[in-house]
Amino acid sequence: MGHEFEIRTEAELPASPDQVWQAIATGPGIDSWFMGRTEVEPGEGGAVRTVFGGYAPEQPVTAWEPERRLAYGSVPAPDGRFAAYEFLIEGRAGGSTVLRMVTSGFLPGDDWADEYEAMTRGTALFFHTLVACLTHFPGRTAVPVTVFGPPVTNWARTWAAVRQGLGLEDSVTEGDRVRFSPDGGAPVKGVVYFANEDTLGVRTTDALYRFLKGFRGPLIAAHHYFSTVDTQEAERAWLAWLERHDGREQRT
Repeated sequence: MGHEFEIRTEAELPASPDQVWQAIATGPGIDSWFMGRTEVEPGEGGAVRTVFGGYAPEQPVTAWEPERRLAYGSVPAPDGRFAAYEFLIEGRAGGSTVLRMVTSGFLPGDDWADEYEAMTRGTALFFHTLVACLTHFPGRTAVPVTVFGPPVTNWARTWAAVRQGLGLEDSVTEGDRVRFSPDGGAPVKGVVYFANEDTLGVRTTDALYRFLKGFRGPLIAAHHYFSTVDTQEAERAWLAWLERHDGREQRT
């Protein structure tokens, strides 16, 4: 049967329209809040190309109005599946900017509901990460580090282990204090900037750390470092951390 969907999000940001445009319409900007690595071929008729894991979509740009409007999306598949993204930028007096993001598309099949729920929760994390990036790191770009953990057999245990590893209680809310140590790294202190059933985002003075429930897949660590980082070493450390907090019985 399938399902057409549209997800609308909006925020007022303490950033200029140009800073917002750089964050949504350039590869380094998107790298600072989405997942994996992105390249942008500018202009209407260009494309947004993202790579993470085995996923490498190329999405044609359908609207390109610098500091005003950006739209791009996938080409519909034979079964009708597609996703499209539109960003609307409105400058306000005093230097702030209102950003509106619309995610729309079509999910095929009779089992679309679970995928839609996961997409809604993931989209919420991405948008709140973009807001955190523009609020706390305006004009800066980050190095992305994306790591896929081992297969998950019990998500309740896995999320409990992740919360414990971050020094959090069972009930997590925005503003909760976090303390953790990536394998081989110094202790890190931060604060929760977003959380829902499938995702958790933590902000520190120089990074945004995120944990996501992969749809029918593993736990994903998708972080952004606003500082110099050895990506290979960071990937190694976070893979070890995910393996130690996978929710299985504690190992000695």
